Amino acid sequence: MAETRAKLIDAARRAFGTVGYADASMDDFTAEAGLTRGALYHHFGDKKGLLQAVIAQIDAEMSARLSVIAAAASDPWQSFVDENIAYIEMAVEPEIRRIVMRDGPAVLGDPSTWPSQTECVRSMTASLQRLRHEGYVTDIDPEGIARLLTGAGLYAAQWIANADDPAATSKRAVQAFRALLDGLLATDAHPHRSA
Repeated sequence: MAETRAKLIDAARRAFGTVGYADASMDDFTAEAGLTRGALYHHFGDKKGLLQAVIAQIDAEMSARLSVIAAAASDPWQSFVDENIAYIEMAVEPEIRRIVMRDGPAVLGDPSTWPSQTECVRSMTASLQRLRHEGYVTDIDPEGIARLLTGAGLYAAQWIANADDPAATSKRAVQAFRALLDGLLATDAHPHRSA
């Protein structure tokens, strides 16, 4: 069962990443996996369910990468900055651009309602609570700021994913997002500024 599921996700991920969700043929990618449409329906319900599984896999990989980036930072504030900026910068990667940032919202609806975004808000709220407690940021409402930053990061990533020049748009988005983050810093506690 797990092997069949993995084969379908891999084949669909290649198809969605190459030709996009709309043009990906269920018959082509099930045949590539050596399986039938019946297997797809059994495991995922339909093509949309398979897209959700592909996005969940990519989201998990993105989260793992972001955790490594955050852990490598020199202090808690830089960890927070690096993790947020890396998320935005990932939107230039072709697979993330097409599957997560473009096809996902077109097929599955508003990404702010996806389970991964709910987890992102929860995690960011906890990080902001720690940063506030440790004196890195001003006295803010951690959940409110987490929701605003999560929305800003998601919209920045979608801006990049839909831009004619994703690399140039990424630079602009990162610069603007850094300005937002710098506005949170406590002026008297830590002189750290995101570089």
